[in-house]
Amino acid sequence: MMTKKSSSRLKTAIVGCGKVASTHALAYVALPNSELVAACDISSERAKAFGAKFGINGYTDLAEMLQRENIDVLSVCTQHTQHPAAVEAAAAAGVHVIVEKPLAIDLESCNRAIAAAQAAGIKLGVVSQRRWYEPVQRMKAAIDADKLGKPALVMVTMLGWREPAYYKSDPWRGTWKGEGGGVVVSQAPHYLDLLCWFMGPAAEIQAYWDNYNHPGIEVDDTVVASIRFKNGGMGSVVLSNSQKPGLYGKIHVHGSSGASVGAEIDSGSPFISGVTEKMDPPFNDIWTIPGEEKNVKPWTEEDRTRPWDVMTHYHEMQLADFLEAVLEDRAPAVDGEAGRQVVELFTAVYRSQKDHAVLSLPLSK
Repeated sequence: MMTKKSSSRLKTAIVGCGKVASTHALAYVALPNSELVAACDISSERAKAFGAKFGINGYTDLAEMLQRENIDVLSVCTQHTQHPAAVEAAAAAGVHVIVEKPLAIDLESCNRAIAAAQAAGIKLGVVSQRRWYEPVQRMKAAIDADKLGKPALVMVTMLGWREPAYYKSDPWRGTWKGEGGGVVVSQAPHYLDLLCWFMGPAAEIQAYWDNYNHPGIEVDDTVVASIRFKNGGMGSVVLSNSQKPGLYGKIHVHGSSGASVGAEIDSGSPFISGVTEKMDPPFNDIWTIPGEEKNVKPWTEEDRTRPWDVMTHYHEMQLADFLEAVLEDRAPAVDGEAGRQVVELFTAVYRSQKDHAVLSLPLSK
């Protein structure tokens, strides 16, 4: 098993130099306990360009980079299907690893990645930076303080748009083999993670999916799911990338006390990391806890005047937590098991429609 890191400055690196990689690199450059030293990509041209941009070494061989640079922490920013293999490579090298969502596109490779990390004694984290949004933090604090009673009903609505150019930006996008799914795999994991963070594990799910507005892709652009949680609560999930223009992403939790809390997390079309130039800040759009109803207005004013960039700041907060987890030898805030819950949910969405069935969770495979 790996021991606690003695140095307060960790050597960090990135594999996959695509859209979201720059967000990770900017965070690692800004964090005082990080020294960004290298990046890797299957394209030598892209690896060199990324390395030149950040003044670091570029590689095309992940194992070589991990060994030669003596890496402490690796960010995995590759396409979805390559995430588990990158975790296994990091585990073999004794390197802690944080993976962009989703952890995997199927449970078999997801389980393999988690097992490799556990066997090597490394920390494994999965990016879900929306947990750090102030409106989301307020919701979690209220739920944990029993201000809603038992969380009884959760509602997720994520309506947005992905234009054809998005799916053409990488050859693997919009395919079952390369992306593993559509809106529920690529855009919804943040919401699926928050569902389980607020409500606990799911017990049953029934779901439907379709493609209404993207004839050029194989996968879903719209999903509807009903969930029963182990705590007895219920959930409704409506997801779509087929709405022009993009609208919003919201999550609301209603309690057994009759009180409700909620947030509009995404406004306008869902953003694309490394591409979208501006994103509106999240805000609490419903709050009916007795005595706290008037908090919404000042909170919203506060949230809309924050000096930082929504698209980079919260990645930085999560990566800071992960580095601290390594230095303090503790679990990261979003670990591999949290990532697995998301993979299990979207796996169940596809399986439920295929089998025309209500599925019991957890899935065995």
